[in-house]
Amino acid sequence: MHKYDLIFASVGSLMSILFFILVNYLTSPSHIWFIYPVFFLLLWPVSVYFIKKREYKIHSLCISIIIILYLFITNFLYSPSHPWALYAFYPFIWWPIMLIFENARKTVSLGLIGSFITIMYYSILNMAISPGYPWAIYPSFIVLWWPLVLYHVRSNKFFQFSILASLYISIFFILVNMVSSPNEIWAVYPIFMVLWWPLSMYYYYFKRKESIR
Repeated sequence: MHKYDLIFASVGSLMSILFFILVNYLTSPSHIWFIYPVFFLLLWPVSVYFIKKREYKIHSLCISIIIILYLFITNFLYSPSHPWALYAFYPFIWWPIMLIFENARKTVSLGLIGSFITIMYYSILNMAISPGYPWAIYPSFIVLWWPLVLYHVRSNKFFQFSILASLYISIFFILVNMVSSPNEIWAVYPIFMVLWWPLSMYYYYFKRKESIR
């Protein structure tokens, strides 16, 4: 039965695609909506083929290309005045990159390089396309966790990680408070909650360790 999986996926996908194209043409030819189900249907045979062959790297590359093409086609058809696909496609580039560089993905150096590229990319987009609000701080905040977590986990410095991470989160909330609502100081509330992280680490780890001795 398994040897017919690819044939079934290919034929089923093709029949479904033709069906949606026909329904789109007959019912609402002025609105091209068939690309939405077609996108998911294309993923089906491609995924079956490469996963059965255990070609996970090529699979990630092909699926990423399909997703990126889908994003740009949708952007071009429905909202060409604003290139929002530039925001969305970037993370999918990293899927095949992380699989291809399998050994390097666990290193802090790749985390630093990837974080720097990501921050620069979204910062340029922020300044060039939507300079009204510094939204690049949000993806920057997320991606910097990559090298931060890798370094402390690999070196087993969990208490130090809790201190630096709490400081990092606090700085982030202060920045968001300043750029979003400077007239209302609300950052102290999440910062207060975050400070319990290193305090609890200190108490339950170091204090209990001293009591055992």
